[in-house]
Amino acid sequence: MANQASLYLKHRPFDLDGIIGNEAVIDAVRDMVRDVEKCPHAFLLTGGTGCGKTTLGRILAKELGSVGTDMREIDSADFRGIDTVREIRRNMQYMALESRCRVWIIDECQKMTGDAQSAFLKALEDTPNHVYFILCTTDPQKLLPTIRGRCTTLNMEPLSDTYMMRLLRQVVKAEGETLSKQIYEQIIQDAQGHPRNALQVLDQVIRVPGEKRLEMAQRTAEEQSQVIELCRALIKNEGWSKIRVILTGLKGQDPENIRRAVLGYCQAVLLKSENQKAALIMDEFIEPFYNTGFPGLVFACYSINAG
Repeated sequence: MANQASLYLKHRPFDLDGIIGNEAVIDAVRDMVRDVEKCPHAFLLTGGTGCGKTTLGRILAKELGSVGTDMREIDSADFRGIDTVREIRRNMQYMALESRCRVWIIDECQKMTGDAQSAFLKALEDTPNHVYFILCTTDPQKLLPTIRGRCTTLNMEPLSDTYMMRLLRQVVKAEGETLSKQIYEQIIQDAQGHPRNALQVLDQVIRVPGEKRLEMAQRTAEEQSQVIELCRALIKNEGWSKIRVILTGLKGQDPENIRRAVLGYCQAVLLKSENQKAALIMDEFIEPFYNTGFPGLVFACYSINAG
């Protein structure tokens, strides 16, 4: 059986060579960090949920020469709006303590308020030579055009089936496991190109006995189908009676997996064309359900349907 640590965390790459896929992005990063004196000081990493933006951000910080306390990662739980930006602007004047530079990684940066973004723009305009900013977002359009214009944008694309198969085989081999081709194909189909999704499904699959693994992969596919049905019902503003039935069918499933799947679906809708309903759904689902669990998921769906 596999180690109880999450496969997504356990097998997260720690250098550019360990990243599978997105070769154009990786090559661009290699070129930029080859001469750090000419390297941009602000990066915008875009892409879907679970595609590796934050992982690349950490590796990029390391390539720039920032380690230890000189690399600060700020996620949505740590972000306090304009106060956080003011703190960054105060602290960026100080030199690095342990390495050659200081790096701030700001995850889910699209959640910054208008005032926070305006204040952060001043940090981008007056960035000292020893400071770099790495912004990660699933929705760059929510950022001020002036912020986007001052950043070098790197877009992480979903993995092709070939790259996804390579990733899964690599992890399965490292875990000392074996899987049938049918199970690999089922996981790839469910993951929709997102490595985190794939490894989360794989995590569930290899924790059960061999004879039950295909059943587990197929059950995950069925759950994925129900989630897509939920997404369509929310987008189309179906009545609460229908949404309630779908939610009842999803009861007992991990609300965090459902939340990420809904975000991924709505992102795909928005990338095709403007859709206010998809944006409203993403706004309701942007915060994790770690504390509220399934009741939080139900309430978010009800709020969307009633809005």
